[in-house]
Amino acid sequence: MDRGIPIFRRWVPGWAIKIILFSLILPTLVLFFLPFGNINAAAGYYGSEPADIQFAVALFYAGYIAFYSLERRFFNFLAAKEYFIIFTMLELLTTLVCYLTNDLYILFPIRFFQGMLFSSTVNLSLSLMFTRLHSERAREISFSVFFGMLICILPFTNLVTADLIDSYNFNLVYKGALFSYLPCLCLIMLCMNNVRLNARFHLYKLDWQSFVFWSIMLTLLGYISIYGQEYYWLDDARIYYSVAAMIVSTLIYIVRQRGLKRPYLHLGIFRFRNFKFAAFLILILYICRFAVNITNSFFTGVLKLDPIHVSYINSCNLGGLIIGIIISGAMILQKKNIRFIWFPGFILLLAFHVIMFFLFATEANEKNFYAPLFMQGIGVGMIMVPTIVYAISAVPVAIGPSATSICSTMGYVGFCVSAAIINFCELYEKSRHYNAFQDHLTKVDRFALHALATRGTELLSKGLSLKQASKGANKQLVGAVNQQIQIRFAMDYYEMMSMMLVATLLLIALFPYLNRTAVYLRSRRLVPA
Repeated sequence: MDRGIPIFRRWVPGWAIKIILFSLILPTLVLFFLPFGNINAAAGYYGSEPADIQFAVALFYAGYIAFYSLERRFFNFLAAKEYFIIFTMLELLTTLVCYLTNDLYILFPIRFFQGMLFSSTVNLSLSLMFTRLHSERAREISFSVFFGMLICILPFTNLVTADLIDSYNFNLVYKGALFSYLPCLCLIMLCMNNVRLNARFHLYKLDWQSFVFWSIMLTLLGYISIYGQEYYWLDDARIYYSVAAMIVSTLIYIVRQRGLKRPYLHLGIFRFRNFKFAAFLILILYICRFAVNITNSFFTGVLKLDPIHVSYINSCNLGGLIIGIIISGAMILQKKNIRFIWFPGFILLLAFHVIMFFLFATEANEKNFYAPLFMQGIGVGMIMVPTIVYAISAVPVAIGPSATSICSTMGYVGFCVSAAIINFCELYEKSRHYNAFQDHLTKVDRFALHALATRGTELLSKGLSLKQASKGANKQLVGAVNQQIQIRFAMDYYEMMSMMLVATLLLIALFPYLNRTAVYLRSRRLVPA
C-alpha cells in the first residue's frame, strides 16, 4: 500500500470512518442469524419446518467458513474501494432475491453465497477500522471486536428484528437491509481513495478445488446434524449417502492438502498441542452457547411469552456478552494467566446451567431469568476471545491465518453438534417422557381423574356445556402434559451440559501445558483472517 495516500479522504474524521464501516457490517451481521429471530414466523413464511430454517442458518455459516481462506486472495487482488463496491453490490443483489422469494430451493444457495460475502465484508471493514493502529494492543482489540461481534449476533438480531417480524411479514427485514446498504455504499464511493492495502497479487492458480471440497464437507455436516435424527440417521438413504459423500470429500481434501505447495489450510497446525486444546475448548463453548435456544423455546412454549418479550429478556445476555468481552480483552492486554480467564468463564457457564435447571417450571417470573442470562453472557464473552488468541499464539506466525480459520470452523462444528444433540434430545427424550406420562394418564388413575374434574369444573363455571367442558378439560390436560415434557427435556439437556462443563473445568485444572504459550499475538496482521 502507498502510505503517502490515505485510504479515506483527508477531510473524513476517524470517528466517521468507523461509523461508516460499522454501518456496512451491521446489516450483514443481522442477516447471519436472521431466521432465528423468529423461527416459527420464518418457517411459516417459507412453508417449511423449523429444521429447514436451521439449515438455512447453517448454510450461511458454512459459506462464511468455506470462503474464509480463499477470500484473502481477492483481498490482495482488488483495491479496497472497488472491493467494497463489488461485494456490497452483490450483497444488495442477494438481499433483494431473499426479499422477493419464499422458495427454499432458491433461498438455500443464496444463503451460502451470502455467507461468502459476509466473510469478505467483515474482514475488509475490520482491517480498515484498525489500519492506523500498528501496536500489539491494536491486534488484540481487532480480534476482540471481530469475534465479539460474532458471538453477539444472535441476541442482537433477536432484539432488533423481533418487533418487525412480529408486526409485519418476515421478509420485511430483508427490505430494511436493502435500504441500509445503499447509504453506506454511497458514502464509501464518496469518502474512499482508490488505494491498495497490499501489493496486487493476481488470481492465477486460485485453489477453487479445495474450496469446493471444503464447502461440500461443511454443508453435508450441517445437513446430517440438523436432519439426522428426524430421518433416523443411517437408516435413511439421504443421511447414509450424505455421510459417505462427506467422508470421501474429507479424504480427498486431506490428500490434496498434503500434496500442495501452498495448502488451502495448513494441516500442520494440528501438531501443536496447545492449539488442539484451544480448538477443543471452542467446540465445548459453542455447544454450550447455543443451549440458550432451549431457554428461548421454554419462554415461548411453556411461559407463553411472545418473541418481543423474549428478545427483551435476551438483552441481558447481550449486555453480559459485551461486558465479558471487555473484561477478557483487558486481561489479555495485561497478559494474565490463561487459567485466570478460563476458570471464571466456565464457572459462570456452569452456574447458568445449574440455576436454569431449577428454574424450569410451568410458572415463573421472567425477572428470575435476568441474572442467569447475564451470567451466561459474561461467561461466553470471557472465554471466546482469549481462546482464539491462545490458539493463534500456539502456532507459528506463518500459519496463523489457517489457525484462525480452523478456530472459526470449530465454532461451526459446535453449532452443528449442538443442533444434533438438541434435535436428538427433543425427539427422543420428549418421546420417552411422553410414554412415561402416558402410563399414568388412564381412566383409572386418580390424579388424572382429579385434574380432569378440576379443569372441567372451572370450564363449567365459565358457562360451557358439559360436553364442551369435557373436551376442553382433556385439551388442557394434554397441553399441561406437553409443557411438562418440554420442561423435562430442557432439564435433561442442561444436566448433560452441566456434566460436560464440570469435566471441562477438571481438564483445564489438570492440563499441564497451559502456561507455556504467551497469550498475545505475534503477527502484525490486523485482519482476523
